[in-house]
Amino acid sequence: MIIFVKLILAHLIGDFVLQTDSWVEEKERQGIKSIKFYLHGLIHGALVLLFLWDLNLWPVALTVAITHIAIDFVKLTFQREKNIAGWFLFDQFLHLLSLFIIWLLFFKPEINIAILAENQDLWIYITAILFLTVVCGIVIQILLGSWTKSIDTVRDISLPNAGRYIGIMERILVFIFVVTGHWEAIGFLVAAKSVFRFGDLKDSRNRKLTEYVLIGTLLSFGIAIVTGIIVLALTD
Repeated sequence: MIIFVKLILAHLIGDFVLQTDSWVEEKERQGIKSIKFYLHGLIHGALVLLFLWDLNLWPVALTVAITHIAIDFVKLTFQREKNIAGWFLFDQFLHLLSLFIIWLLFFKPEINIAILAENQDLWIYITAILFLTVVCGIVIQILLGSWTKSIDTVRDISLPNAGRYIGIMERILVFIFVVTGHWEAIGFLVAAKSVFRFGDLKDSRNRKLTEYVLIGTLLSFGIAIVTGIIVLALTD
């Protein structure tokens, strides 16, 4: 496992420490014509060789360099101004996946899939996280659907899907706080959100928005807390 950690460390340093903004801009502007496009991949290979500290593992370093260049080529080919964030996440996912596959192929670690598949706690946590991130948002949206139309959304324009992502993050945080026994952190999270929303809620003329936000927040927090309690009970 430590070898896989070293591969990830090499990737993080190569992509986020040694790669400057000017390199990124040149690669996006010139694509495969940029010398930095290839140099960036070679740096990743060199870092892998450095961290593994074994010249006999040069095929591993070379494979990392080639796959990194290939993945970056795909990203630069399909990335557009409107989907930069999405391609950044997908690009990082592909890099980590490729490192994982390289680790499996070259080092053949013993991974007992059967034990993982039979791990009851793992399945409980996966189900809880899926519920809190995907299902719960839809449930809350349906429950508040009759009131959503009553809110004046024209005068309160927000970022696309911002509320959805805020809800997901706050439910995950509350869930983590519950299962780790840090109940006081939930109170801090509620207070922090109240401070940020104070500008929206202080206007007495916008009573509907105030009630809508409070109901949505209490629903979101309540469901996350109950889910956490259930998971604790099932995993005891």
